[in-house]
Amino acid sequence: MNEEQFKVIEDYLCVKMPKEVDHHNAGGLSEKVDEFIYGQKINNIVFDFSGTEFMDSSGIGILAGRYKKLQCFEGKVYVINANRQIKRILLLSGIQKYVVIMKDE
Repeated sequence: MNEEQFKVIEDYLCVKMPKEVDHHNAGGLSEKVDEFIYGQKINNIVFDFSGTEFMDSSGIGILAGRYKKLQCFEGKVYVINANRQIKRILLLSGIQKYVVIMKDE
């Protein structure tokens, strides 16, 4: 994980997701995002999946966990640039009830 993956704009945190989102990197990624949530008063998170080729259920855990943490701030979690495979995993999980999955232009 590098600092270039994270960008704060006002109360939004944009997270550039890695090429593979699995149990190997989910914990570290979640911890880093949580640092931003509590350290910089982040109310909304945008997860950018433009470079992600693989995601397992750990990715759902990252999104669901950050959604729960943002509830006390009335914040939102957004997913952008998810490919067809990632979108399918997200929709099958039912996470769209809590997370805004942005449509491609």
